[in-house]
Amino acid sequence: MTNLDSLQKAINAVGGQHALAKICKTSQPRIWNWLNRDKKLPAEYVLIIEKATGVPRNELRSDLYPLEDHNQVA
Repeated sequence: MTNLDSLQKAINAVGGQHALAKICKTSQPRIWNWLNRDKKLPAEYVLIIEKATGVPRNELRSDLYPLEDHNQVA
């Protein structure tokens, strides 16, 4: 699953782009832009969307929140 797939999953979880825009205190066209133009969720919205939807931050922006490798020896 890509980061954009996860963003779409979050959109679906709250009932659409308008609903997510309200949660993020932004506009629906901006949500559309994240999906279709920017191809990336801005960092400042990751934790808000994670809290509202349950979609993990590492799925929304894996470049900012990579999964920790627990098998790595320190």
